[in-house]
Amino acid sequence: MITRHKSNNAATKPRFRPKSAPKAAPYRIKSQHCGRHTKVKDFQHARKGVPHLRVSGKGGKTRYLPLHPGTNALIHDYLAAVGHGADENGALFRSVSNNRTGQPARAITGDGIYKLVRTYSALLGFEIGAHALRATAATNALDHQADIAKVQEWLGHANIATTRIYDHRRTRPEDSPTFKVAY
Repeated sequence: MITRHKSNNAATKPRFRPKSAPKAAPYRIKSQHCGRHTKVKDFQHARKGVPHLRVSGKGGKTRYLPLHPGTNALIHDYLAAVGHGADENGALFRSVSNNRTGQPARAITGDGIYKLVRTYSALLGFEIGAHALRATAATNALDHQADIAKVQEWLGHANIATTRIYDHRRTRPEDSPTFKVAY
C-alpha cells in the first residue's frame, strides 16, 4: 500500500520514495507482512535438520523458508544480545524505539524495516529499498541455476509469470542461440 502525508513545503523532497512511484503520488511504504509479524516461535522450526523460518504472507498463506546457517547464527546472536529469545509469542524483530516508549514487545514495522535498509545502504554509498534486496536475491538465485519453481515458492508467488520477471538468464547475450551454433 502506498500513502504519504502531504508536506507543507513543496520544495521538500520525500525521504523514502521508491523509484517506481509517480513523483506526485502520495505514498508510504508498507511491509509485505505488516500486521502479520514474525514471532520468536516462528524462528524455531526445522525440517530434515535444516532450520526454517515460518512466514505468513498475503492471503493468510504460510510458508517455511530455509535459513542459511550464517543467517541462523546471526539471528541466534541477535536474540541472545537483546534478551527476548525466551518470549516465544513476542515479536522476533523489535524496534529500538520501543526502548524509549516502554513497549518492548512491539514488532518493528514495515516502514521501520524500509528505513533501516535505506539508512544502512546509504552508509555503504548507495540507496536501495527492502524490495530491491528481495529482487536481487531472487535474480541472484536464478542466475546461479536455482530452480525457478523453488524460487517461486521461496518468494510466495502464486503465478510463475511473476517469478519470471526476476529471471534474466534468457536476456544475456552470451546465452543466445547465436553463440551456441558451431560454424
